[in-house]
Amino acid sequence: MDFLAYQQLFQDILDGPNPPAPYDSPDYLNYTRLNWSRQQRWLKIGVLNEELVAVIKNIKKQQFWTVITEPWCGDAAHSLPFIHRLSELNPLIKVNYQLRDTAPFLIDQYLSNGKKTIPKLIIADQEKHDLAVWGSRPAACQLLYNRLLEEHVEMQQKKIELQKWYNEDKGVSLQNELLAILLTI
Repeated sequence: MDFLAYQQLFQDILDGPNPPAPYDSPDYLNYTRLNWSRQQRWLKIGVLNEELVAVIKNIKKQQFWTVITEPWCGDAAHSLPFIHRLSELNPLIKVNYQLRDTAPFLIDQYLSNGKKTIPKLIIADQEKHDLAVWGSRPAACQLLYNRLLEEHVEMQQKKIELQKWYNEDKGVSLQNELLAILLTI
């Protein structure tokens, strides 16, 4: 699906009278509402890295970007808006959004330490050979997450700490990591 279809799916979940599992759980539905707000905010106010913009505009060969995600994913709410806006800068970039928990279960080919972590961005060439894989969160955010796990911080506090990190970072780390990737492929 393209980004508009993904956005529509998101809205259908939030607006539907009987949302499908796991969104039939009030916790999932509330978290998905928060993710919608976060995503919309970054689409409006997120600042794009000028060097990355130049590199993307200078891509001369078609690339296929696959994004594996789910509306319930908090990390995706902070990363997808930037990935989407960057992909719009060059018509040679074709993007396909895949749901982690729905067939064809593409995530099974892109596990992180044996886990189905999302979001994932897979960048492939014209022949659909993978050039790079990014995800599921910026390296500095992953370090924070790992520390919180080691300290046995409760889930609600983990969510607060990660949200604070994303708010302070403003998409800078994600974009720096994407820049480093695109400069090597």
